[in-house]
Amino acid sequence: MRAIGQDRYGAPDVLELWEIDRPVPGASDVLVRVRAASVNARDWHLMRGDPYVARLMDRSTFDRRGPRQPVRGTDFAGVVESVGAGVSAFKPGDEVFGEAEAAFAEYVCAPQTALVTKPPNLTFEQAAALPLAANTALMGLRDLKAGQRLLVNGASGGVGTFAVQIATAYGAEVTGVCSTRNVDLVRSLGAEHVVDYTTTDFTRESARYDVLLDLVGNRSLRELRRTLKPGGTLILSGGGVSRGGSLIGPIALIVRGALLRKFARSHRVVVLEAVPSAANLRVLAELAETGKIVPVIDREYPLEQAPAAIGHLEVEHARAKVVLTV
Repeated sequence: MRAIGQDRYGAPDVLELWEIDRPVPGASDVLVRVRAASVNARDWHLMRGDPYVARLMDRSTFDRRGPRQPVRGTDFAGVVESVGAGVSAFKPGDEVFGEAEAAFAEYVCAPQTALVTKPPNLTFEQAAALPLAANTALMGLRDLKAGQRLLVNGASGGVGTFAVQIATAYGAEVTGVCSTRNVDLVRSLGAEHVVDYTTTDFTRESARYDVLLDLVGNRSLRELRRTLKPGGTLILSGGGVSRGGSLIGPIALIVRGALLRKFARSHRVVVLEAVPSAANLRVLAELAETGKIVPVIDREYPLEQAPAAIGHLEVEHARAKVVLTV
């Protein structure tokens, strides 16, 4: 089968179209014929081994010369090809979506607990856009209450577009921060207020928020905290764009946030760790089926153009999701 892999760290041109063996499902696994796979920031971080400190911190993921899993991709949607002897939840022909390693391929093997049924009103491309990004938004905002004021820094990105929609569905008053070209998009997703960061510094404004979800990592903790109401919550979740290699990157802000949360009294600081969850995927599927969230796709590329897709995401500030068709 065809798959997108790499044998060393580097720019998108290290990615190659390989012919490899089709995976064989174990007793509790499902083999899925991939119809679409979405690109995440995680893919370019792994592709480049960036930031460099991550290679030392996570040896289960990063090897010395390249990622331990050479085939890229985690989010996918497709049709069940076959199932292991212990699988009862799915059968061949079922349309599913989920999260598993090595998804930039014609087939992916995933545990049955990592999959859910694709909502019938979504295309495969839309369903593939959900898992990592929408799950991250859901985990960050699961405690959000109706009437609370939320600011999303990075509202037009993959996670941000889902965060705006999920928060709106929960009844929050949403302010999104984005660039000029994305103002109309963010407003169309449900944000009551939109801040154009090219003209306005949201940390200098008088507005205060119950919750701030930071998806960019370009502001200091002090700047972020001063936008919060007393007792408000700051949620940190990654960020950063590729500059060809960095030593620490957004991890520095995450580490400082992790230290601050132990001592902060006036605000609550949360360092978000998105964990794959079939239960969360079912919640997202229901939200999508009822039209409360609609995946927004910036561009679609065929599988063999994965290098161009990741290149677009990592340096061109792609809005919403970038998807590969297989």
